[in-house]
Amino acid sequence: MTLQTVFAFCLALLLASPALAATDQPSIEVWKSPTCSCCGKWVEHLEASGFAVTANSATPSMLDRLKREAGIAEKLAACHTGKIGGYVIEGHVPASDIKRLIAERPDAIGLTVPGMPLGSPGMEQPNGETEAYDVLLVKKDGTVEVFARR
Repeated sequence: MTLQTVFAFCLALLLASPALAATDQPSIEVWKSPTCSCCGKWVEHLEASGFAVTANSATPSMLDRLKREAGIAEKLAACHTGKIGGYVIEGHVPASDIKRLIAERPDAIGLTVPGMPLGSPGMEQPNGETEAYDVLLVKKDGTVEVFARR
């Protein structure tokens, strides 16, 4: 093998590395109202945190059906639903908690942030106002436990 061949091979690897890195992004599919700006901001939060997001527009009845089929009770629901790695992500869950969920792989349905807490990803306020909220782990029997306090 000549030095030129080795150089060409190394150059090809360097040029391909950004494409390879892009495929390492965790991929999440999201269903949301096409007119909800906070849902769009949450999608932007995920993308900025390294997720590859496929966003689907959904009617309210489609969203309700998706949540029920996934095991998300009405009291745990929020305005958008995502699926990643066999888990359901409901509402304004921070990307860091989704990454932790995927890394730890608990035996659960997924995570939820019920409602729309001020200051959660996608619900940032111009004046910086926030409220405390919990990210809940939804277990397969329907019970919940606090996964993170924000």
